Amino acid sequence: MQQQGQHLLKYFSKDQTISRLEKDQTFYGNGKVLLSGEYFVMDGALAVGLPTQVGQSLDVKYTPSFNPTLTWKSFGPSGKLWFEANFEFWHFELIGDDYPEEAIVLQKILRAVRKQNTHFLRDSQDVSVVTQLGFPLDWGLGSSSTLMHNIADWAYISPFKLLFDTFGGSGYDIACAQSDGPILYQRNNDGPNWSPIHFYPSFHEELFFVHLNKKMNSRKAIEDYNAKKPHSPEIISAISDISNQMTVAKSGADFRFLMSSHETIVGKELDYESVKTKYFSDFDGAIKSLGAWGGDFILCSTQRGAKYVEDYFVEKGNKVVIPYKELILKQEEEQTSDKSVH
Repeated sequence: MQQQGQHLLKYFSKDQTISRLEKDQTFYGNGKVLLSGEYFVMDGALAVGLPTQVGQSLDVKYTPSFNPTLTWKSFGPSGKLWFEANFEFWHFELIGDDYPEEAIVLQKILRAVRKQNTHFLRDSQDVSVVTQLGFPLDWGLGSSSTLMHNIADWAYISPFKLLFDTFGGSGYDIACAQSDGPILYQRNNDGPNWSPIHFYPSFHEELFFVHLNKKMNSRKAIEDYNAKKPHSPEIISAISDISNQMTVAKSGADFRFLMSSHETIVGKELDYESVKTKYFSDFDGAIKSLGAWGGDFILCSTQRGAKYVEDYFVEKGNKVVIPYKELILKQEEEQTSDKSVH
């Protein structure tokens, strides 16, 4: 699965490589794109989640020790080390005086894991963890959610409970991390529920993902959304209807209408200005935000072709333009069984 995203390496440098370790365990989670349902998925709206061809791996190596420690190293797609920290096992206290903010975040995750599984990392052995991202950190494709998924897999615990106990959110990104293709996702009183769908539209050549060169803080976006509650059941229903219609749209024109309708509903309810109105009003086609508005990737659709899209956005300063088929994981076989985790 990791090999499918290799062509995306053209979007970042390959100036360094990391030495390969003999791995005792390896875990992998897909990145994600939220096609529809942003914000309102947290209140039960049906959403379309798209796992990506790039994700994150987590490799674990064990060595016998009388004074066990956890050594953690995280590498970006170019092979450059971007984070490292050392922990003792008993309370996951950080070793040393100088450590980055990410170490505190990881410590919070590890302590939450220990609450779910009290036997996690209790043996007399050093543990070395190496994580490898398949996409740049500022792409917003799920560096945190893939990490959560991988750690939960490693510790034999629920990734959803781990998410809800730490950072919160809808959980759609956790579902994408473990899915083989596009999904319909809904969080209700029973917990997270999702089902695989066949979504590889005949008009996929009219769909492009464009990076805005801006990073949004998802937790801050959630706080802003929650501050504007309550939201009417009619809004939740309208978003859910659009999600359903998007999965069965027969033409690019129909899909662009749904994209614009979704933007209008979300913008009006939350008093947000759409990305197209704000930055790309002269674009010949539809533009939709994905996830937190104003950051990471947007979805663009037009009949004008790839050259028009690339020329338009490069001129605007947005150089990362990825066709749908190059980013989204295509499900090999259509499945019909639903999944749910409580």
